[in-house]
Amino acid sequence: MTTTTTGTSLRLEEITSANIENALAIRVRPEQEFAVSPVVKSLAEAYVHPRTAWPRLIVDDGRPVGFLMAFFDIDWNLDGSLVRSGLWRLNIAAGEQGRGYGRFAVESVAAEIRRRGGKELYVTWHPGEHGPEGFYRGLGFRDTGERSEGETVGVLALD
Repeated sequence: MTTTTTGTSLRLEEITSANIENALAIRVRPEQEFAVSPVVKSLAEAYVHPRTAWPRLIVDDGRPVGFLMAFFDIDWNLDGSLVRSGLWRLNIAAGEQGRGYGRFAVESVAAEIRRRGGKELYVTWHPGEHGPEGFYRGLGFRDTGERSEGETVGVLALD
């Protein structure tokens, strides 16, 4: 996916041997580290969940600025009763935050879910002063009232 805004070309790149070092170099601000796993852990999880994980490098004019990992059609309750898709991880590099890259990432995942026939985008977040709750709520996510491994579960309707 490529989006051009104000002369800037944003795109998602599949993680390959050519860009893995760029992906691994993405670091959030130190005070945010409690809220998101490092890229290396995400890539390890993607390796063991190849049918559901969708890891991507966020690139702006050839410069890596973030990493996202989406999930598609997971068995949320582990019993086949509830299938969901959403944003599993979002890491925007410390010096790149506040420039629209996070919004681009969420919009990109939403577009992919719609393309696959989905109607909702799920995300979880750690509560806390430096956590991403305000970011997700600002994009229209609402709290479902659920918790997953101590995190708030949010959903965004994709109508």
